Amino acid sequence: MTTDVDTPAQATPREWLGLAVLALPTLLLSIDVSVLHLAVPHISAALDPSAAQMLWIIDIYGFLIAGFLVTMGTLGDRIGRRKLLLIGAAAFGLASLAAVYADGPVSLIVA
Repeated sequence: MTTDVDTPAQATPREWLGLAVLALPTLLLSIDVSVLHLAVPHISAALDPSAAQMLWIIDIYGFLIAGFLVTMGTLGDRIGRRKLLLIGAAAFGLASLAAVYADGPVSLIVA
């Protein structure tokens, strides 16, 4: 007596690559937040921010992620998720470059 059981399809290398590409922005964000927390003493010494400015420097990532979550999901539906991912990666790179050259706490917060 044999039974015909459907076995689940195995993921192809292309699907694994797609998963890696989609997980990369999350990995980069978590690394960037970790580096920021490690750099807090150096930022405090170099820029001399107030306590409120230091909170903004540390917490701005969470605010932006929460604020853009629904907005970027809707925009991704309209213009395409791949295009939005590439635009977001370029914007993140430019903002990181602007943060490197920030000469004060306000310009760092804006960057």
